[in-house]
Amino acid sequence: MAKEIVESLVEGGKATAAPPLGPALGPLKLNIGQVVAEINKKTAAFVGMKVPVKIIVDTETKEFEIQIGTPPASGLIKKEFSLKDGSGIPNKNKIANAAIEDMIKIAKMKETNLSCKNLKSSVKTIIGTCHSMGILIEGKTAQEIYPDINKGSFDKIIDAEKIDVSAQKRTELAEQLTNYQKKFAGELAKMATAKKEKEAAKDKKAAPTDAKGAAAKPVAKPAGKK
Repeated sequence: MAKEIVESLVEGGKATAAPPLGPALGPLKLNIGQVVAEINKKTAAFVGMKVPVKIIVDTETKEFEIQIGTPPASGLIKKEFSLKDGSGIPNKNKIANAAIEDMIKIAKMKETNLSCKNLKSSVKTIIGTCHSMGILIEGKTAQEIYPDINKGSFDKIIDAEKIDVSAQKRTELAEQLTNYQKKFAGELAKMATAKKEKEAAKDKKAAPTDAKGAAAKPVAKPAGKK
């Protein structure tokens, strides 16, 4: 049985027959509309993210199998917390506060793509990505929460693969984030002011000399008569 494999990157839930997918499938004489519909069905949970897909085609029977990969961990994190991007100063400017249950949820989505021995290790990997994006976990930084995970403080939740977070806990997480942000508000304000002053000084230096400060140009004299 001859097999042909087509791999592509599509937007979750919004694949179309346009390039690059359409031209790649065309020569295989498949019902492209049917393939696209199946891809969109399987990637509906990843709307707004780029998703790797693999289409395995039996070139004789025209039957096909679709395998869906998962977006990068950072993409899943941004979607989970409705973030446009990560923090520009992740060590000080924290932009979200996640529950350990959120980490379990994302770790399970990425489990087959992570080279980790168990879910607990996968959770720690996702926490590392959150740290680089300026996201707290349970009100703590990655360095602060890793020891808690290592000593088993969250084993019961992780072993149960719990992913639901109560409204009360969400409120508590929001309060923790606000308190953390207040702690660094003054320092971040000073950093922003210093940045503006540096940019202003740079612009001033690059600006052309004004007429007052410019050296006077010699006045051209009319040519004398011979």
